[in-house]
Order: sequence, then C-alpha cells, then structure tokens
Amino acid sequence: MRTGRSALAAVLGGTIALGALTAQPAQAADTGIKVSKVVVNKGKSIVVGTTETKYPTVSFRVTWPAGHTISTASAMPFMYHGTTAVRAFEGPGNQVFLHDMITCNEDGSRAANCEGRLRIRPRENLDSAADATTWKLAFVALLDVKGKTKHEYLNSSATLQVKRAARATVNASPEPVVKNRTLTVTGKLTRADWAKRAYSAYGGKAARLEFRKAGTTTWKAVRTVRANSAGSLRTTVKATADGSWRWMFGQTTTTGGATSAADYVDVR
Repeated sequence: MRTGRSALAAVLGGTIALGALTAQPAQAADTGIKVSKVVVNKGKSIVVGTTETKYPTVSFRVTWPAGHTISTASAMPFMYHGTTAVRAFEGPGNQVFLHDMITCNEDGSRAANCEGRLRIRPRENLDSAADATTWKLAFVALLDVKGKTKHEYLNSSATLQVKRAARATVNASPEPVVKNRTLTVTGKLTRADWAKRAYSAYGGKAARLEFRKAGTTTWKAVRTVRANSAGSLRTTVKATADGSWRWMFGQTTTTGGATSAADYVDVR
C-alpha cells in the first residue's frame, strides 16, 4: 500500500516548525527559502522489519526571505526514491516517508536550526524488496504571502539506506550428547518480505557457526555454511566440551545482519 499525500500545510506550535500556514491552497512558486546542513539518521542506515515503526532522525538549517518569520516560512522534510521529489509527493500511488515531529529554534531574524525525526511505517510505506534501497531527502518549502501560501520542492544531498530486517535461529542436537560424538547444528535464515508482510526464507546466504565454551565469554568461529533455497542451515561437529552454539551473519547493502539466540549443549 502506498502512502497518501499529506496536506502541504502542517501545524505550527511555538518552536514546532513546519508551518502555521493555514492560508489559501498552496501555489508552486519560488519561495526564497533555503535549507542546508542536512543530516539524516546521523549518516547511518536503518533496518526495518514488517510491523515496528522506525523513526530516523533528521537535522537541518532553514533560512527565509526578509519580511518573514518562523510562523510564515517553513520547510517540511520527506524522503522518497525512484522518481523526482515532485512526483513522489504529488503523484498517484506516491510513496514517501513523512516527518513525525520537527522542532525549530530561531537563530537570528531569518534562520532556524531544526531537528526531529521522520517516520517509517512498514505496512504503509514499504511494499516491495525494491524499497530496500537509497532514499533521498527533500523538502516542501512553504511561504505565507498576504494570506496565500506559496510552495516549492527543495532537494538535498542527504540520503538514507533502508534495509530489510533479518533473523536467524539455531538448534543443536542431541541434547545432552556423549563426548566426541557427532552434534548436528541446524538453523533457519529469514528476512522481512514487505510485500507479504512476513518474514520469508533468506536462501543462499552464508552464515558463520560459532561456539562459546562453558565458563568463557569468547565466541569462536567454527565454519561457514551457506543456507539452501529454503533458508535452512545444517552442519555436523564433534562434541568436545560443554558450551553454546549460534549462527550469525553480517549485513549487506539491502539486508541487516542477524545473530541467533545461543543453544547450550551439555556434553557428558
């Protein structure tokens, strides 16, 4: 499901920016508003599952033309990908991440420093594996001129890498096991499927089997195993000491990393 377009005018209260512009419908025009020093999520990627709302941070500086104040000039941030800012915000079936809460503190008579967060609701904003990509940040600039609202779209160089959340499970058997006998360690790799609203098999991904001997705190790599098409992992090892087993793998450009819970095995 694509998110719907929000109104161009949002509510302003005190130092909460993004405009008390309750004037006539906005018209596209050069507003004279500028944004700079834009940072999204401190430059880090964000991993999104299938249900939990995520709130990447955003900060920026906004300036406006002479004769205006923070109550008549504002810039509303949003993120998009795969198109232009205008088409993303206004087009049919549009898909954007809108702001959740932005606070702006005036710095001089014609500028303000703003910070807050954006909002990603996976069930509303993400519906394809193609959404695990680089999203771009833009702004709707709003200017109230004698009761009429002008708006324009301002691009920025800030981006956000959105990744699919992943999971790993583990099971070591038999439990307990006779010393020096064979221990079979299995597992399952899955990742968020935004189209199905569920976690689906992460086939072909390589995961590392690790072991932590009882009484120690260090995990040691045992071997690397590649999951089959169903996301299943399986290998055998010799049971030599009590300890815990787990699977783990690192993140990629489209998917976050994951580490399974530990499965403790008693060796007798």
